[in-house]
Amino acid sequence: MNFLSHYYFDKSNADANVVMGTVLPDLIKNASKETNLYPQKNEFLFLGNANEEGLLTGWKRHLAVDLFFHSSNFFLEKTTALKHLIKPVVEGTPVRPSFLAHIGLELLLDHLLIEHNLVQVNHFYEKLMAVKKESLNDFLEHCGLKDQTVFSKFLESFISSKYLFSYQKLENISYALNRICMRLWPETLSEKQLAELTFQLGLFKQVLEKDFMNIFDEIKSKLS
Repeated sequence: MNFLSHYYFDKSNADANVVMGTVLPDLIKNASKETNLYPQKNEFLFLGNANEEGLLTGWKRHLAVDLFFHSSNFFLEKTTALKHLIKPVVEGTPVRPSFLAHIGLELLLDHLLIEHNLVQVNHFYEKLMAVKKESLNDFLEHCGLKDQTVFSKFLESFISSKYLFSYQKLENISYALNRICMRLWPETLSEKQLAELTFQLGLFKQVLEKDFMNIFDEIKSKLS
């Protein structure tokens, strides 16, 4: 799941550290895809510090949510349906339709949460800004991330740009998907392909909108 979908499960949590923890694994991967951290394997390192314990709690909830999501029938059915829609769009390019369907579904879920007023994007950013830098730095150091320069710059840009507001428009989701593909494949989608992708996402959204909350309800019941 993407940032706002993870946030959905802890949007009412007063502990900003937990909220940060729920998106921290993805923030780290976006900052540096080579970085792999496993704080859940050494929980004793974070005991005794309430802020770091909150970050760890959120991190573990992130892992649980992703596990439930990716192993669900919902994920399998929706990615299969979306893959068939976008396969003709990327024909002749190295882009894998299955990959695009996976990420596309996650971004569309964020889009629908915003559109249906189920998350407040401003509140999400406010929670991230409320986390003490010292606590976050200490947590990451205990995770084994010694040089935090790249991550710190990325996090600062992520918060200041408030990029997730752009997910309110489907064409911006197509643009985001193209940017993600650019990290893996040298070719980018043409303007015509991007327009067609946006059209197909719109068609799929009409179907997804009917039952998208099922997966959130399912995961919520498993978390509790």
